[in-house]
Amino acid sequence: MTEEFYIGTYTKRISRGIYRVSVDTATPKLMDCEWLASAGSPTYIAKAKAQRLYVINKKETDGTTHGGLIIYDVSEEKPRAIQQVLDLGSSPAYVAVDEARQLVYTANYHTAAVTVYAIAADGTLTLTDKVIDQDPVGPAPEQADGPHPHFADLTPDKRLVVCDLGSDKVYLYDVSDEGKLSAVSQLDLPAGYGPRHIVFDDKKHVAYLVGELSSNVATLSYDAAAGKFAVKEITSTIPEDWTAHNGAAAIRLSADGRFVYVSNRGNNSLAVFATAEDGSLTLIQRISTEGDFPRDFNWTADQSLVLVVNQNSDNATLYQRDAQSGKLTLVQKDFMVPEGVSVLPA
Repeated sequence: MTEEFYIGTYTKRISRGIYRVSVDTATPKLMDCEWLASAGSPTYIAKAKAQRLYVINKKETDGTTHGGLIIYDVSEEKPRAIQQVLDLGSSPAYVAVDEARQLVYTANYHTAAVTVYAIAADGTLTLTDKVIDQDPVGPAPEQADGPHPHFADLTPDKRLVVCDLGSDKVYLYDVSDEGKLSAVSQLDLPAGYGPRHIVFDDKKHVAYLVGELSSNVATLSYDAAAGKFAVKEITSTIPEDWTAHNGAAAIRLSADGRFVYVSNRGNNSLAVFATAEDGSLTLIQRISTEGDFPRDFNWTADQSLVLVVNQNSDNATLYQRDAQSGKLTLVQKDFMVPEGVSVLPA
């Protein structure tokens, strides 16, 4: 059987935009890295059930940068661009689709804006709300130039959660059906933590928050009734003796809630943690990504295979995943993918 993945990229060197990679799950192996559509550094992609892709996009015109989204209809073999939504300034870092309310969310690392759009019947977007993060920032050099929302997506109870790398905060919002945000609460992380992405285990009422700047994972309790987070514990993703630069990046939780996976850019590894009933983590494996600067990774439908992309070395790596132990085994490396940043099942 073959499964396909969209690959979001930077287009700084050799990439031309969005790519599609196939995984032969029987062999198993990676196949056919195929250029799919143009976009300016489409680092993140979200797919709607209506067969549309909402893609980060950046345009340079006469020395002026505009950033936002390009929307593609992918209902037929050849993707068809149906709209560009661009604003002055750099492009967002994250995009997500809210199917129930037919909304799209973006988080803009550079402009500190979290933006909400309504999806029309034809897939095009109309702005409904925007909030600008304005809290004081943390002590790390990467935080000095202001708040940096890096993630905006839904909690299990359909609130919007925003991770701000610059202010060391996690913000929680209620979302109206019309796409208006109203603040619920915020969580303060230790100075210099650098919140990047978050995943939820609804059964255990916990969330796992990866800190890019600290190379940590925080286990958070999530009280949905009160709309509040609290820190339970913080666990490192890198070896104790690691002194070179590292930026923790993507985080994934297995479907059974038993294992958490984090990519390390610098240490160039995937860290694998086992979860306890209270949500606490124990490191069980750290495995090389066989490339430089691993950004995102994702799994096949049954989570038996894991695909990771290494941005700086232009390659992807495939692992087999043991569902019982959670551990990964290298299957294939050195598969060419240009400037890979994000991995999304197609």
